[in-house]
Amino acid sequence: MIAALARRLRGDRRGATALEFAFVLPPFLFLLMGGSEVVYQVYVQSILDGAIQKAARDSAIQGGAQRSEELDGKVLSMVQVVAKSATVESSTRKSYASFSTIKAERFTDKNANNAYDANECFDDVNGNARWDADPGAAGQGGANDVALYTLKIRYPRLFPVAAMLGWGAQTVISASTLLKNQPYATQAVIATKTICP
Repeated sequence: MIAALARRLRGDRRGATALEFAFVLPPFLFLLMGGSEVVYQVYVQSILDGAIQKAARDSAIQGGAQRSEELDGKVLSMVQVVAKSATVESSTRKSYASFSTIKAERFTDKNANNAYDANECFDDVNGNARWDADPGAAGQGGANDVALYTLKIRYPRLFPVAAMLGWGAQTVISASTLLKNQPYATQAVIATKTICP
C-alpha cells in the first residue's frame, strides 16, 4: 500500500507549477523591488539637481544671500513632490573670488612630500594669513563671486528590500552647483599675497 502511494505521488505533476512559482517568486520580487529602488533614487536625484540649479540662480542675484533658508525650503518642497517625507540633511554655501581659486592654495613644496608643511611659503588667496586646502568663505559671497551651493536630502526608501542588502531604511542624496553671482556691485577682491613663515 505504501509502495503504491509512493508510485502514484511520484507520477503526479499537479502542484508542480505552484512549487516552481514558490521558488521563483522571492528572487523575482527582490530584483523588482531593488530595481525600483534604484530607479526611484535616480528620479529623486534628478529632481534635486534641477531644484538646486533654480535655487542657485535665485541666490546669485542681489539680495539672494539673505534668502538662503527660503530657497532651501523651495528645493525641499520640489523634492517632496516625489519623496513626501524628505528632509534637509545639510545645506552649505561657500564663496570664492573666481573659478580659478576653487582649489587648495598653492604652496612651495620644499621637501617634495606633496603636502603643505608649516615652514613652506604659500599664496594666501583668501587673506586669512594661513594655508587652506579650501580657501572658500562661508556664505553666498558678494557681487561677481563664485558660489558653491551644496544640499543634502534624506528620505525613506520605498521598499524593505534595502534592509536585506544591509542598507539603512533611509537614504541621503546630495547635489552641488557652482554659479557666479551677478555683477550687481563692484566685487571686493582680496589681493593674493605670498606668505613665507
